[in-house]
Amino acid sequence: MALPDLSGSSPRGLPPCPERLLILDTETTALSVRDGVCIEVGAVLFHVPSRSVLMQLSFLLPCQDNPAEPINGIAAEVTRLSQPWPAALSCFEAMLESADAVLAHNAAFDRQWFGQGELPPLAKPWICSMEDIRWPSERQLRATPSVRDLALAYGVPVWAAHRALTDCIYLVHVLERCENLERLLQAALEPRCLYRARLAYAERHRAKEAGFRWNDPVHGAWTRRLSQREAEALPFAVQMVEEELSQAA
Repeated sequence: MALPDLSGSSPRGLPPCPERLLILDTETTALSVRDGVCIEVGAVLFHVPSRSVLMQLSFLLPCQDNPAEPINGIAAEVTRLSQPWPAALSCFEAMLESADAVLAHNAAFDRQWFGQGELPPLAKPWICSMEDIRWPSERQLRATPSVRDLALAYGVPVWAAHRALTDCIYLVHVLERCENLERLLQAALEPRCLYRARLAYAERHRAKEAGFRWNDPVHGAWTRRLSQREAEALPFAVQMVEEELSQAA
């Protein structure tokens, strides 16, 4: 059971659709800014009305070591080769300035690296293609699909993984194939809060199937970030985590 499909519901009250998206991905030496640094940024400036790529860019940032090399295939010594990454970073900032919103897959991961080290903070609205976009039910995707599964569901060949620009290009091809893209993006930009599923232990599978996560970020609870419309449309009861915490105080 996925979240209810609200993409076809009335647009009243929905945020305006962004005209230009900055689709981005990062490669890093660790899973958090406490333990590592960002060593690659990939970005595509995408024009939503025409489903067109306006500009794309990928660049490395120097690092001393990369414990994640077995995953992303980026040798630390390669990042230190002479290359015009400062100019590439300036170009990235110009692309960001031109965009109305930023889109990333697992945006919570990518977002943490900006405003750290050489990377600028990103104050634009963020859209997570894993958490915020409710992909059509006919694509038969999990509630929080991987980039690979999302690409394959839209008929996009998967030829490589774990390089920043490659994953951006997969997302571009998916968005190009979305007939209802504008409505999906509008719904994805709705304000979201963290909700806790109010289900008995025997019904915990219903929360999991709807994309709720156990113990993340609230210990001992199934939670997920939802818009008010999504929370009201669920076939089981939920409670806003912030509201629950304030009542317990």
